Amino acid sequence: MAEFWTFYAWPTIWVVIQIVAIIVPLLLAVAYLTYAERKILGAMQLRQGPMVVGPFGLLQPIADGLKLMVKETIIPSGSNRVIFLIAPMLTFLLSLVAWAVIPFGEGMVVADINVGILYLFAISSLGVYGIIMAGWASNSKYAFFGALRSAAQMVSYEVSIGFVIVTVLLCAGSLNLSEIVRAQENLWFVIPLFPMAVVFFVSALAETNRAPFDLPEGESEITGGFMVEYSAMTYALFFLGEYANMILMSGMTTVLFLGGWLPPFGFAPFTWIPGPVWFALKIALCLFVFIWVRGTMPRYRYDQLMRLGWKVFLPFSLFWVVLTAGVLMAFDWLPA
Repeated sequence: MAEFWTFYAWPTIWVVIQIVAIIVPLLLAVAYLTYAERKILGAMQLRQGPMVVGPFGLLQPIADGLKLMVKETIIPSGSNRVIFLIAPMLTFLLSLVAWAVIPFGEGMVVADINVGILYLFAISSLGVYGIIMAGWASNSKYAFFGALRSAAQMVSYEVSIGFVIVTVLLCAGSLNLSEIVRAQENLWFVIPLFPMAVVFFVSALAETNRAPFDLPEGESEITGGFMVEYSAMTYALFFLGEYANMILMSGMTTVLFLGGWLPPFGFAPFTWIPGPVWFALKIALCLFVFIWVRGTMPRYRYDQLMRLGWKVFLPFSLFWVVLTAGVLMAFDWLPA
């Protein structure tokens, strides 16, 4: 019995504790990201935003969650009921499992695997399946149009994201996310790879279906897109998945370009602040830009969206991969 607890039970319990320690704050962050978005957009539009529920409206996300929990889930009579219900669950779960390889601080990661970046890329690629399943299972032409838009959009921008990641890997010399962060101790990659950081962030907007690339949900032409038939908690799971993916893409931007948990340029006055705090602050900065873009940019037409992905980002990111590799080879800067 002692051997059972030593080799099986305690490691399993420890992993469960780590998972809960990540998921609970993440769900709270998702809830209050919706509050922050409404407040920031309100400030941009010279209004107050949520102010009624709780002091300064701080309990508004809780009220919204309770409202969605007690509403009736309506399933269309012509839909495929099983796939209709699985689709939002899949989208939400994929937005959570990716956090297993994200390092919050030195040694603070659930699974410190050597191919962490490939794991992240694989999980982000699977996200489109939940949306396609939702659009098809709803048996609605508007939902199906939204799913097709989202599939084409996510596939298009994943290509440029892949090339951006390749440039980071060339500079870091490792697929391990913790090693990528440590490679930025002296210089964050956002400085030498600034154009690729911009390409990555804009592609992240498209990957998460955020404005100005929110065409899969285009209310003005397809009345809500792939989510048009969803209500109550099934809608809430899509909503939570979208905002969790925003936090995930901000975390990826932080790890790949902003030095992860490291303080700015290793300055001594900043080293007393814990690494996870720096990590959270950088994610908050990226999320602010997500919301800022939504408040200022008009929605693209679909042909503009495709042209940007295939005719601008793809050749530019490919050129930057070749340029980065050439510079590293020419000056013998390739990591060992």
